[in-house]
Amino acid sequence: MNDNKKIAVITGANRGLGLETCRQLASQGVSVILTSRDPSKGKEAASLLQSEGLEVASHPLDVTRSESIQQLQQYLRQEFGRLDVLVNNAGVLKDSRDPVEASIFNTKIDALRTTLETNLYAPLLLCQALIPLMKKGDYGRVVNVSSSLGQLSEMSAGYPTYRISKTALNAVTGLLAAELQGTNILVNSACPGWVKTDMGGPDAPADPKEGVKTIVWLATLPDGGPTGGFFRDQQPIAW
Repeated sequence: MNDNKKIAVITGANRGLGLETCRQLASQGVSVILTSRDPSKGKEAASLLQSEGLEVASHPLDVTRSESIQQLQQYLRQEFGRLDVLVNNAGVLKDSRDPVEASIFNTKIDALRTTLETNLYAPLLLCQALIPLMKKGDYGRVVNVSSSLGQLSEMSAGYPTYRISKTALNAVTGLLAAELQGTNILVNSACPGWVKTDMGGPDAPADPKEGVKTIVWLATLPDGGPTGGFFRDQQPIAW
């Protein structure tokens, strides 16, 4: 990979929003490391983007395993000595679409714990492990892929574990941004909207190309750009 290019890590990137984020960042000249829990699927996705003439490498990453996160950190430290962009895209939605099963009164703590492990703990652990690599070059862009379902200002019924996890992820965004004030490391949350992915389903109105626009914009913000914000369609939205 070109040493002069920005280096980006995208989690959960073998399909959907993650794959399209890799494509669009690489199209802008960023050296992208596509991570996937399944190494074979990651390699296949990276090969697809490489066939399009894009500079993309794959690396295995199970975001729920701290040792896997540490292995990624060691790889980045040894290969590049730095990291410029982190997109915490990997996520799960375990809630039933049945209104009775999806009631907060029927929510199983095990389901919540599993959801938090991927949607909250993993992005936090990744930031703890990888932001130090950004500090070395005094440059970093962190994008936590969140959802308007996590907005406290518009909280509603349904999808309880997912909503809770994204509300908490937004809190992590705010905490990180506050502690990084005065540095050139910008941390923001992005809502991609309802997108046609495995999670979003076929009825979603937007395709991944539209869904990643805000993610890519936040990942490539100029120096002095916003930090500690929540954005959809490249506009701030309420917490």
